[in-house]
Amino acid sequence: MTLEHRTTHPRITPLEVEHWDPKLRDQMLPKRPPEMGDAEAPVFNIFKTLANHPKLAGRFARWGDQILFRSSLSPRDRELAILRTGWLCRATYEWHHHVAIARDHAGMTEADIDLARAGPVAASTAADDVLLRAVDELVGDHFITDTTWAALATRLDQQQLMELVFTVGNYTMVSMALNSFGVQLEEGYRP
Repeated sequence: MTLEHRTTHPRITPLEVEHWDPKLRDQMLPKRPPEMGDAEAPVFNIFKTLANHPKLAGRFARWGDQILFRSSLSPRDRELAILRTGWLCRATYEWHHHVAIARDHAGMTEADIDLARAGPVAASTAADDVLLRAVDELVGDHFITDTTWAALATRLDQQQLMELVFTVGNYTMVSMALNSFGVQLEEGYRP
C-alpha cells in the first residue's frame, strides 16, 4: 500500500526564500545540527509554505527543533513514532521525508520502515509493538491506555514518555497542515 497526495497542487503557494521576512530567515535557516553534517540544510516546501505566516513559522521552527533534534527519545524510537503517525494521518509529504531521515540519520532498515507502515502486532509486548500501539492509541483516541503506558514505562523514563506524546501530537498537527495546505513533495522525495 502506498500513500497518495490528497491534493495535486498547493493550496497555499510556497514562498521562495528571497521573499521571506529577514527575521524569519534567521529563525528558520540555521545550519543543520552537527549530527546531520556540515552542509546547509535544503529549504523544503513545508518551510516555504509556513513562511506565508512569519510569526507562526518562527515559533513552529523552535518547537519543531526541540521535537526533532533535542528529544530524549532514541532517534529510532522517535522516527518509528513519526513514521507511524504520518502513515496513520495519510501524510504523504511527512512519510517520505521521514523515511529518508529514518534511513540516513536513525539507522533504520527497510524492515523497520515496513514495521511503521504495518503497525503493532496484536497483544505483542515487543518494544516496537508497544511503541507503535501507543502511537495508534494517541492518533485514534488521543489517549494511551493504562496497559500500553505501563509497558512503555518499563523502558522509557518520565521525560521520554512525555516526549513521545508531544512527538505524536506535533506530527499529527504537522500532518494536518501538510495535507490541508497541499504541500507537495520535492522532486527528490517522490515515491
